[in-house]
Amino acid sequence: MQRGAVELFLPCAGGTEALLAAEVQAIVGRPADSGRGGVWIRGDAGTAMALNLHSRLAQRVLWPLVDGPYADEHALYAMARRVPWADWLTPSMTLRVDTVGMRSPLRSLNFASLRIKDAVCDALRELTGERPSVDTLRPDLPLMLFAGPEHATLYVDTSGEALFKRGWREVKGEAPLKETLAAAMLAAAGWHGRADDGPLLDPCCGAGTIAIEAAQLACGIAPGLQRHFAFERLLPFKSHAAAWRDLQRAARERIHAPAVPVFAGDVSFRMTDFATRNAERAGVAHAIEFKTADALQRLPPVARGTLILNPPYGERIEAKGQGTLRPTAGAASRQDFEGASSTADFYSRLASHWKQHWAGWTAWILSPEPRLPSLLRLKESRRVPLWNGAIECRMMRFELSAGRHGPERGEPGPG
Repeated sequence: MQRGAVELFLPCAGGTEALLAAEVQAIVGRPADSGRGGVWIRGDAGTAMALNLHSRLAQRVLWPLVDGPYADEHALYAMARRVPWADWLTPSMTLRVDTVGMRSPLRSLNFASLRIKDAVCDALRELTGERPSVDTLRPDLPLMLFAGPEHATLYVDTSGEALFKRGWREVKGEAPLKETLAAAMLAAAGWHGRADDGPLLDPCCGAGTIAIEAAQLACGIAPGLQRHFAFERLLPFKSHAAAWRDLQRAARERIHAPAVPVFAGDVSFRMTDFATRNAERAGVAHAIEFKTADALQRLPPVARGTLILNPPYGERIEAKGQGTLRPTAGAASRQDFEGASSTADFYSRLASHWKQHWAGWTAWILSPEPRLPSLLRLKESRRVPLWNGAIECRMMRFELSAGRHGPERGEPGPG
């Protein structure tokens, strides 16, 4: 393990790089550099542990081991042999290698992973006469190779399981939203769980991911408090065990009563029940008021606040009835979605309902539908690009005010 600080890399979903850079700066107290696909921050073992514990937006925290130019798998093997592997693991420990390629000349990324594994095993066999084994599920040493067109970098994945796995989810709803994306939606909306952010409501909560992330923010709960990380099993971090316990203790001491109300609900009793049980496991059931209700009929719980929702859409899930959008193969169907006959009908009726009852609120919607403002017949005040897995989406903000729900573009008004 390199002494002192290294350039840690935190990959993230497309569109969240600037949000992650701001979060990293808030965690470590100094600026981070963002680029396509992630953020770099110079730090040591304490920095890596703090980022794993507190980051809501990063996918992983990666520790660089070695990098260099390459043309084939033989060069990757030689590069990996430069690492003092006995500093990281013993033959009784396990490893796994994952390779990500971007315009790589390699014919097989799997073979590249195999050659990195061979380098680790050969190095330890030469030193000890024994070699570690592979564990694809929960390895002691997870390695990640990034192979570009001419340059490759090998990292230790200090997180292990992806950071969106907060440790509380057992019951998944249909098309569950990743916790990191829910956190990105809140960050894009500028909602951080402070009293001056005002109340928040997700009226299409599904399994409750957005509301749970919001409630944890409102209660000061670190996202990594309920899970374990790969670095806890790695040799270089053993000497930092006391510092890790101190970080966890300090995080637990910062938990407080919710600073602001969080409301959530779904038209499906089953989904509301899922969400409630998830909130209980996440330790925030007391901080969320769940209500089974149709978003097209639900009235505001308070006079002002923020609506944030990730409603069902074509590739992700299908609305009830004869909708115009259809799911891709394998997509689930959600029962009794808001009582609308189609996706377009849902948005039209939702906007009418908002105009009549939700004046003064701000609404944020995540959608891949570029025609969303037209479907709502509302003018968006901001668009933030975000990716939901492979689906390119936009977070759109609408300032809600009282008034008549206007005609669709091209539709004549009353004569």
